[in-house]
Amino acid sequence: MIRTRTEPSPASANPGGALRALRTARGWTLAEVSQRTGLPISTLSKIENGRMSLSYDKLTRLCAGLEIDIAELFAADTASTAPARVTGRRSITRVGEGSAINTSGYLHLYPAADLLNKRFVPIIAEINTRSLEDFGELIRHPGEEYAYVLEGIVDLYTELYAPARLATGDSIYFDSGMGHAYIAVSPGRCRVLSICSASESQLLEASSELRKPPAMEKTPPQVVKSKRAGKAAPKPASKPSIKPPIKRAGRARAGKN
Repeated sequence: MIRTRTEPSPASANPGGALRALRTARGWTLAEVSQRTGLPISTLSKIENGRMSLSYDKLTRLCAGLEIDIAELFAADTASTAPARVTGRRSITRVGEGSAINTSGYLHLYPAADLLNKRFVPIIAEINTRSLEDFGELIRHPGEEYAYVLEGIVDLYTELYAPARLATGDSIYFDSGMGHAYIAVSPGRCRVLSICSASESQLLEASSELRKPPAMEKTPPQVVKSKRAGKAAPKPASKPSIKPPIKRAGRARAGKN
């Protein structure tokens, strides 16, 4: 069959990849693109990762907000055929090394912490929480995540699926923009290797949100105890007030005799 016009093949046309490449080249975050186009961050993330097709409305809003031509989003991906540039980057992390961040739910160890702007971020997480109630609000961060259980048995709770039980050697790949939480099931240490496509700053921001609730929960019990102690203090002083009437009654009887 002879085509009368040039059309990008399904394999070469990748508007989501073109959008990501354009955003990265201009140094924009998803939040900045959202402000320019009026599209939610979650929608932009799905478009970039090929999980949502572009409607005409979204397409026009993207082109107008980013000041680009529609053809730029549907041009053939020539970058995939170009030779890859070798950077020579590498980082060795010895046992016990890395950047450690302790939260109420996890102890996070970031290997290769000396490398900046990584394409993905590896995390070794030791799971401390043993119930979803103790964990609190589910965490979420942009991109996708691959998790491999190194030790123990854990349950992965998500806001869209039933909990998934993962034993040592099991793994899971999921959308990390979906609220999620790892909960330790087996006794002893439970550790998970997570590989996240989000930037390190986005992951640190999600971890900082996880650290806020415990500090807020400790304050109210201290206030309540101090109030109870204040109410209990006057009780010993009320006992001497009963004795004077008893003494006066004894003197009156002595006068009659």
